[in-house]
Amino acid sequence: MSINLRAAEIPPRERRLGSITGFFGTAEELVSESRTCGLKDKSRSFSQCLGCSTSNAACTTILIQDAATISHGPVGCASCLHDFAFTYRVDAQRRGLRDVTQRKIYSTNLTERETIYGGAEKLANAVREVYQRAKPNAIFIITTCASGIIGDDVEGCAKDMQEELGIPISAIFCEGFRSKMWTSGFDAGYHGIARSLIKKPQIKRNIVNVINFWGTDIFRQWLAPFGCEPNYITPYSTVEAISRSSEARATIQACSTLGSYLGAVLEQEFGVPEIKTSPPYGIAQTERWFRALGELLGNPEAAERAINEKKAEFMPKIEQFRRLLKGKTAYVTAGASHGHSLLAVLGELGMTPLGAAIFHHDPLYDNGSEESDTLQHVVRDYGDVPNYNVCNKQEFELVNALNRVRPDILLARHGGMTRWGAKMGIPTLLIGDEHFGMGYEGLANYGETILETIENDEFVKNLEKHAQNPYTKWWLEQKPSAFLEGGPCYARDN
Repeated sequence: MSINLRAAEIPPRERRLGSITGFFGTAEELVSESRTCGLKDKSRSFSQCLGCSTSNAACTTILIQDAATISHGPVGCASCLHDFAFTYRVDAQRRGLRDVTQRKIYSTNLTERETIYGGAEKLANAVREVYQRAKPNAIFIITTCASGIIGDDVEGCAKDMQEELGIPISAIFCEGFRSKMWTSGFDAGYHGIARSLIKKPQIKRNIVNVINFWGTDIFRQWLAPFGCEPNYITPYSTVEAISRSSEARATIQACSTLGSYLGAVLEQEFGVPEIKTSPPYGIAQTERWFRALGELLGNPEAAERAINEKKAEFMPKIEQFRRLLKGKTAYVTAGASHGHSLLAVLGELGMTPLGAAIFHHDPLYDNGSEESDTLQHVVRDYGDVPNYNVCNKQEFELVNALNRVRPDILLARHGGMTRWGAKMGIPTLLIGDEHFGMGYEGLANYGETILETIENDEFVKNLEKHAQNPYTKWWLEQKPSAFLEGGPCYARDN
């Protein structure tokens, strides 16, 4: 599907890409169905919870240092956004930044009155007040279910206020009811950023766009042999840096779930080529990634030198961890692309994945390239993954699966999921830095950390003795997929 920056809104992933949130089978089956017309989303007759795309859209805007974000809705819809302020300051140390600015997060605080008479006037006054208070270089307005239901003209208000104040003001349409895909919020946020901030290129500069969350600054070292510097989007970036991202020589992504849409926009609209292959997790994919980078930057020799140097430095450590971890089992729960990356790390370390709970599945990305299918690379490089569950954060399915397979370790990307492994006496590992596992050094990092986590299991073993499982014996006897398409359940015991 071609990019259309003239449109105020972007269709959600299930309509645009055919993404799904309901599947249970094997990874190989899912890859096969994704390449045919056989992929269908299975609905649930029971659903425990859903992620909201509003917070994911906010993730792309709140971390811009000199911009402000307004949540247009009831104040409760902005309650989750404070997490980004905390994360912003804590993770700045990883990036080597000391003088980070205070986050600028606001809410229009829609009340019953505005839901009846409309909230456009209140929004316009909020934009003016935010401009006076914070003096931002750009303002983003993220919509909520309430403002979407009452039909406020957020796009019109943004245009009027931009003309009045003389700074970019962008409407980002990300109401929670728009999509079952929480990741549609990333696309909505980057769509608004691309429409309002990115300018046509004037020159080409020796920078490479890095679309990431907030990981350690490893790309500065990786790009140096190519004569380039990273231009991070959007954590800790500025409005000016984003506006010049069109002048980069290439775009790379730490997570295709996060950055696939913006990568396609920069290539199709601004002529910045993106690396379409999966991010560099696992040796096989790391080598493909570095070679793709070398081709894009016109220096394949530098890519081969980097690969050989990393091999010489880290392979002895990796081989040691392979021997120590051989025969160990694991289970993964994470967003799609990063979950696939964790499965690649496990495969490279010689561990056996017993299953995965992945929050959604994209059969294709906006660049239209099958090379970007991150799960496909895992299956081809390391073999099939059984008990592969696509679920939009349905914790009852995760608990059921963990109770069945009982792995040696649970790897989780999101903190809320880790407690279930710990309650069941399973050593659980949560690493927020998405760059921690990248490259040869990432395998050494994960090998050491996984081994330490498995060996230090006394706390979770004791916790299991005292923790109460809120799920009944009846549910734990069902298959994890029992409620997909109203699937069969065994009779309940009285």
